[in-house]
Amino acid sequence: MRWRRDGHRLVNENRTAATRPAAEPWSGPKRPYDLVKEFVVALVVVSILTVVLAALFSSPDEKQLTLAQWAKAAPNDFVATAATELDGTSGSASYGAPYTHDKSAAQKIGPLAPQNWLGVTTPIDSVQDFVVRPLQGAAVSTDLQAALKQWAGANADQQQKWASVYDTALAAAPDTDPAQIAAGDYGPVPVMMTQLLALAQSGGLDGALLAQGRFYQTDYTKPLLFLADGTYLEDLARAQHLGGDQWGMMNETGNYPGQAWLWLYTFWYQVKPFSTSGNADALVWSLMALLTLVFVLVPFIPGVRSIPKLIPIHRLIWRDYYRDVEGGAR
Repeated sequence: MRWRRDGHRLVNENRTAATRPAAEPWSGPKRPYDLVKEFVVALVVVSILTVVLAALFSSPDEKQLTLAQWAKAAPNDFVATAATELDGTSGSASYGAPYTHDKSAAQKIGPLAPQNWLGVTTPIDSVQDFVVRPLQGAAVSTDLQAALKQWAGANADQQQKWASVYDTALAAAPDTDPAQIAAGDYGPVPVMMTQLLALAQSGGLDGALLAQGRFYQTDYTKPLLFLADGTYLEDLARAQHLGGDQWGMMNETGNYPGQAWLWLYTFWYQVKPFSTSGNADALVWSLMALLTLVFVLVPFIPGVRSIPKLIPIHRLIWRDYYRDVEGGAR
């Protein structure tokens, strides 16, 4: 340890500037500093940059899609989707947990079906929730009242037969146009579909599916499931480059990249076997859970935990530390 005399004091020359007593007066240059002025200037500059960059690079603010918009823009698709809800062949009606009790529909990881573990937590009856109950609340015309009475008076097999025959005939009609459907025994279904379309176009179906018996109507599960069963929502998503094979939620609308932190998750949907598997959601989830576990256990995995020593990139990042504190010896 080396010492030197400074006036009447002995000074340790081995001490760095960082270890000198803070009580020593500053002997360097001084200048006035207006903290409030600096803050205001910084605030103005950042605000201007935020507005300008948001105007140039932000994604468009798409308005909320409603059932009324769907029914007006694509009435044939709406009726075709409602027909599948009525005969139980829609995506929602056959999805399984947490919406229905169809356990065979669950995605699986080998012999395991995690989708079924919590059971049906949000029960959906597509016939009642999407068609019959909304029509019952709007049954003001005598034709609709008679149709609903005929439907309620039939047994389940007859209801299924009417709905299935109508759904098949509608799919075979030109442009799936209900007005061009072939003649057949459809029971009250054509009247119910016509009235449901009118209810949706008026905006009444949005309110009927949102009604939960609570003061705040904030559960959009049913309207969203109904929308997702049709092709209109998917067509709009694909037009914005948001389809599953377009990296989905990874992209913002337009040409600019979106949430970069999602790329690792959505990446797997683009490659086989995930891109062609009916269990893609379950498989990708399990793979990401495994990768996350590996990441958490990095300090305990032999070989992997030694990578920083073998490839000392950290020494380049913290080079000032190693130069000043360790003297660059290592």
